[in-house]
Amino acid sequence: MAFATRLALREVSLEECTPLAEPGFEEQLTKLQEMIAPLLTAEETGIKLDEEKCSGCGNCVVVCPVDAKTEHDTAFGKAARTGETVFRVENGIALIINLSKCRRFPPDRVNCRVCEQGCSAGAIEIW
Repeated sequence: MAFATRLALREVSLEECTPLAEPGFEEQLTKLQEMIAPLLTAEETGIKLDEEKCSGCGNCVVVCPVDAKTEHDTAFGKAARTGETVFRVENGIALIINLSKCRRFPPDRVNCRVCEQGCSAGAIEIW
């Protein structure tokens, strides 16, 4: 359990679990690799934005509390003008432009999921 927790926090890697390298554990290793693959691509906040799924609707920009607080006009659907927002739509695709502003980012670590819930395309996942 301790190793699994450290694995989830990305403090250790799956390769450091030596029993999984022993014969007979190939299937378990493969399953674990599949399970943690999304975690390895998520940012420190646990947010993953799939640009392939993104429709560019801008809902993430509009609903993000940080974006609305930083640039009030984003709450009314206007484009972000500075790099102080979490999200911005560029060339028809939403991008995370300033992850350090996200409320999920340390040290605040608020369990905010508004962007994920507001994404109509399902392009934002939070782990």
